[in-house]
Amino acid sequence: MVATMLPIRLLWDGALAPAAEHACVQIALAGSELVVDVDAPWHGDPAPAGPAGSTAALWEHEVVELFLLGADDRYLEVELGPHGHYLVIELCGYRNRTRQHLPIRYQAARHGGRWRGQAQVPHALVPAGLARANAYSIHGTGAMRRFLACFAVPGPAPDFHRLERFGPIELG
Repeated sequence: MVATMLPIRLLWDGALAPAAEHACVQIALAGSELVVDVDAPWHGDPAPAGPAGSTAALWEHEVVELFLLGADDRYLEVELGPHGHYLVIELCGYRNRTRQHLPIRYQAARHGGRWRGQAQVPHALVPAGLARANAYSIHGTGAMRRFLACFAVPGPAPDFHRLERFGPIELG
C-alpha cells in the first residue's frame, strides 16, 4: 500500500504556522477504498449539534478537510471532525456541488491535546484521474478562527476551492 502524506503546516496565505498547530493527512488506496488518516491538534472547539455522522456545514467547526482533484475539474471534498462528524461533497468545476452527504465510514478519537480520525472512502467516490490534492485544518471561533493549508491558497480571503493551487499526489 503506497501512502501519500499531506502535511498541513502553513497558514492559508503561505506563512508558516506555529508547530503546535501542524496537522497531517495521509491517504492510501487499500482494496476498494481510499483510507484517509488524520493526526491533528485538538483545540477544544465546540462539537456540532447532533450525533456523529454526516453533518451539514461542518466547515463552521473544528475540522480537517481533504480535497481530491481528478480529471475535468471533478473533485471530492472530505471533511473530518474530532467528534466523529464528517461531510463528503462531490463537485464538478469551481464550487459546483453535484452530490453531498455521501456515505463513508469514519471514526475519530481525542487523546490529550490531539485527535486522530480514519475514514474509509469507497473507491467509486474518488475522482477518476486523481492527480492533485490539498488538505486544510480549521479551528477557533470568531476573531480567533485559524485556516491552515498544505498548499497555500493566497488571496484576499481563504478559498479552499482554488484548484490551481492543489499539489501533485501519487497513490501508485
